[in-house]
Amino acid sequence: MKRLKVLWLSALACNGNTHAFFNYQNLEYFLDNFEFIYHPVIDSPYSLEDIVSKDIECDILLVEGAISEEFDRANVSIVKIINKYAKKVKKIVAVGTCASFGGIFKESNYKNVSGLFFNEEKNVDRFDQFKDRSINLSGCPVHPEILANTLYTIKQELEIKLDKLLRPQEYYAYSIHNGCVRNEYFEYKVDNHNFGELEGCMFYDHGCQAPFTHGSCNKLLWNEVNSKTRAGLGCMGCTEPTFPRENLFSTKKNMGIPQELPLGVNKRAYLTLAGVAKAFKIDRLEKKLIDD
Repeated sequence: MKRLKVLWLSALACNGNTHAFFNYQNLEYFLDNFEFIYHPVIDSPYSLEDIVSKDIECDILLVEGAISEEFDRANVSIVKIINKYAKKVKKIVAVGTCASFGGIFKESNYKNVSGLFFNEEKNVDRFDQFKDRSINLSGCPVHPEILANTLYTIKQELEIKLDKLLRPQEYYAYSIHNGCVRNEYFEYKVDNHNFGELEGCMFYDHGCQAPFTHGSCNKLLWNEVNSKTRAGLGCMGCTEPTFPRENLFSTKKNMGIPQELPLGVNKRAYLTLAGVAKAFKIDRLEKKLIDD
């Protein structure tokens, strides 16, 4: 089967998704199936100037980074370059949260910064005509397996079911809370008061966004080893349009109750469950998992 030709464009980005992708466990095999006609870091047959000035054959367009008309590559607006290739490719993939929703660059000095298909300025729809061929792979950065597996699915011409934010449901139907090894602490309202420790939940006091953030971080572990919550750092909600938020390591509360509740849980149900859980004191959950 022939290799699909892939164009990776870097817009307003830190290149975090590029460097994360280099941790993909089967990168050599991947490159046997896909050819980067241009990549900002990997050696490729065409230069960025070639991509801008010529009409290069391409199957999949990957865009890393947020979008602004003011930002250019090779002296051409990134919007113009994306439009040029979006018209011809099979799929357009937003790689990472900045490309999906604007991410941290919404706070930059560039005007009207947005994701490819998600713009808080409702009167600006730069690429809406391509939405039916588009996929958002949010994450800061996106997990390399999610990116690679999505591209393999495109190559095999299989259906990809998307959520309302154009994210593959296979990876974003879950919450980060799903699969978290700290769930028992969450259930019994035992918070963690020291970052980096194995014990405790970080939702109640330390800003963990896992119960209302969509993703597979506790199912597809980073480097097949770890995730933020396993390492003792709260989820930052990086797959959502609201990322980044202020005060990442604190939980905003109203009268002692977290302002944001787990997905699908109403306030009355939460208060009932919390009241029951607080009635229990489980010594095992108050102790260190591993003795000093």
